[in-house]
Amino acid sequence: MREPLSEAERQETAASMQSEQPPGRARELRRLPRPRWRLAACVTLLGSALAVACAQEEGPPAGLAARGDRLLQPDTEVITGTIPRNGTLAELLRAYLPEDRAAHAVEIIAGAMDPRKLRAERPFTLTRSLDGFLRTFDYEVDADHYLRVEPAAPETPHELAANVIAYKREEATAVTTGHIDRETPSLFEAMEEAGESVDLSIELAAVFSGEIDFNSELQPGDAFRVAFRKITRENGTVAYGSILAAEFNNDGRRFEAFRFVLPDGKAGYFDANGRSLKRFFLKSPLKFEPRITSRFSYSRRHPVLNVRRAHLGVDYAAPVGAPVVAVSNGVVTRAGASGDAGRLVAVRHASGYESLYLHLSSVAVRVGQRVSQGELVGRVGSSGLSTGPHLDYRLRKNGTYVNPLTEHRRMPPGDPVPASLMAAFAAERDRAAALLPGR
Repeated sequence: MREPLSEAERQETAASMQSEQPPGRARELRRLPRPRWRLAACVTLLGSALAVACAQEEGPPAGLAARGDRLLQPDTEVITGTIPRNGTLAELLRAYLPEDRAAHAVEIIAGAMDPRKLRAERPFTLTRSLDGFLRTFDYEVDADHYLRVEPAAPETPHELAANVIAYKREEATAVTTGHIDRETPSLFEAMEEAGESVDLSIELAAVFSGEIDFNSELQPGDAFRVAFRKITRENGTVAYGSILAAEFNNDGRRFEAFRFVLPDGKAGYFDANGRSLKRFFLKSPLKFEPRITSRFSYSRRHPVLNVRRAHLGVDYAAPVGAPVVAVSNGVVTRAGASGDAGRLVAVRHASGYESLYLHLSSVAVRVGQRVSQGELVGRVGSSGLSTGPHLDYRLRKNGTYVNPLTEHRRMPPGDPVPASLMAAFAAERDRAAALLPGR
């Protein structure tokens, strides 16, 4: 075996090699990696630990080879959307899954909810594997529940289970303030500017519906303060519980409302002195602020017939589908098509009154049905002899049409807090009033 070179011999050999090469070749040699025998010598003399250190002297490769690991393609696809109108669950799932697997998923879902109750425009999320198997399916059943479809167990990924699950929710007391001006001329806009949604506007309007007609009586400079229960769900959506206390300043008038639960379990709203804010009639059969386009008149030029004739009601401009509610408790006497009036609902009330709701797009009640004040009876439309979507609201007393706007103002308030409960009411009122901002 050849003896290893001494240090002096190695230096002499290196000098000899450099002297035999042209200058360009010498530069190339300097760029070459160290000879492999150096690594072998390190292993022989210093052991495996030092060998690792020597090998690392050469450093990692440069360029593309030095970049991170290659990203692998995902093995699933996530699809989000909303339920299409007039679509079925089977059609929806067949759009993303093989027919047999879609049918299997529908069968599993039917054990948790009725697939026919799928509602248009509700959001869904579907996750499928690249080989066409359903991994998860989430569908928002309503504001408080969602449907979850997923494997019954990790070890059986193709055996599905379906459950309707309640969203986790947190409820807390919240407050807000707002005002009516040129930039926010309606209660909806003022509430949105205050950071809350239309649902709270509807609740606030309902509280003061016996005192203020939010369709026609709002004025620049009006302002409100509200304390209420706010519900936040885990999916990020917000809902509203009861209004606890509210104040509304309208055209120089100041109204207060405090919630109080009576011994029969029914809650009502009362002013600071315990007088009920509820009236025999609501100020309006609509829950929002459309404008009045035509008032009660015995001689009005008809917009379609172009002749002068009586208009024995009040027209409210409103979008198709807007909810129309009963202005008072009563029994439905008519519900359906009625010539020029289009789809119509009539409700008989106490004291000889009857309210009528004309030109509806749909009817939500039947003849003989009892309805409560504020209950849905139909939706705004343009049926019958009409130039566009609106509600024609009429009121009769003992068979004779009367002006709804003036008649509503005459209505007395409901029953006050009983004298025996005034001490309890006062304590509840003071607690709720302390929640209002600025108090």
